[in-house]
Amino acid sequence: MAVHGQEKSTFCGKLFTLIVTAGFLVLIYWAIFQPHHIRATVSSARLSNLTVTNATAAVSYTLAVTLNLYNPSLRVNIYYDSLDTVLRFRGELLGHASATSPAEFYQRRKSSGDVRVEIRGTGVGVSGDAAAGLEKEKREGKVSLEVAVDARVRYRFGGIKILQKPRIRCWVVIPVKADGGGVLNPGGRCSVKY
Repeated sequence: MAVHGQEKSTFCGKLFTLIVTAGFLVLIYWAIFQPHHIRATVSSARLSNLTVTNATAAVSYTLAVTLNLYNPSLRVNIYYDSLDTVLRFRGELLGHASATSPAEFYQRRKSSGDVRVEIRGTGVGVSGDAAAGLEKEKREGKVSLEVAVDARVRYRFGGIKILQKPRIRCWVVIPVKADGGGVLNPGGRCSVKY
């Protein structure tokens, strides 16, 4: 019985040592080849058919945004598996992306690529405060919106893949004409958090 217990504790000790060693090697590998965080900017944004109905607190619009995503890493390539995009006004949800092109893609190191996102809203219910604020900004000629992208990416170096979920937040101020349309070109840099 005592011999069996010693074999079991020896096996557990070896397994523990193997796990700690593997973790240490992965940590060293990650420290040497650590990928830099992606950078994102709004290349352009086109808003059209913005209408606000204060009586029913509803908003309709079409927004097309081109995001430029840059991979600054020297050694690490990135796979973008999904980009879930929403539009907000003062924290209130106005809609989800109806189309993203490309929906998923591969990005080599030290390269950039454009992603076009289209968000449409028809009769989107919002709070009375949000409807009044949006109508006021429209009358003043500039609308402030937040484009929020939750991404799923895989950093890849050789055979090792590391999954990450960066959150990209872009604040755009689009000049708006009387017909509810406007173009922002170029936009500004976005915030990226991991």
